[in-house]
Amino acid sequence: MFAGEENIATPGEILGDSSQFIAGKGTYLAPNGRNIHASLTGQRRVVPPPADSAEKRLTVEVVGHKTRGAVPEPGVVVITRVTRVMARMASADIMCVESKAVKEKFTGIIRQQDVRATEIDKVDMYQSFRPGDIVKAEVLSLGDARAYYLSTAKNELGVVSAQSIAGKNSAWKQVF
Repeated sequence: MFAGEENIATPGEILGDSSQFIAGKGTYLAPNGRNIHASLTGQRRVVPPPADSAEKRLTVEVVGHKTRGAVPEPGVVVITRVTRVMARMASADIMCVESKAVKEKFTGIIRQQDVRATEIDKVDMYQSFRPGDIVKAEVLSLGDARAYYLSTAKNELGVVSAQSIAGKNSAWKQVF
């Protein structure tokens, strides 16, 4: 390896000898104290020592690919799991944004007026949702600092998987 050389490294791959290199970010020194290994997948880089440093060895490092999880935005469809139901709203954890899983925890709120498009005043939140329900919803807005505002007021949105009080799975076609 030479200064400036960049290659893909994979976890466990030997990157060099500790007599020639210093283990940098994304690397570790093997228990034998001699080999430097990659600890993640990414670009292998060799960095020269700072000009004012007494150390003359090059530093080998692996810079990982930063994959960002999906983030909810207004207008996108999300899949959520209802966590809490109250008289005027339901709280849910957002699990997927469109077809991508989220890496961080996002919370959404489905307000009573956002459950359906008609007869908003007749919506009973306790009849509409139960904790554990899987709900397909649209993100209305970013809401406050703690939660996104969600809506199920379109025909293609709503509860997609639910359980009865007895714990049995319920289908959307089933009449109670």
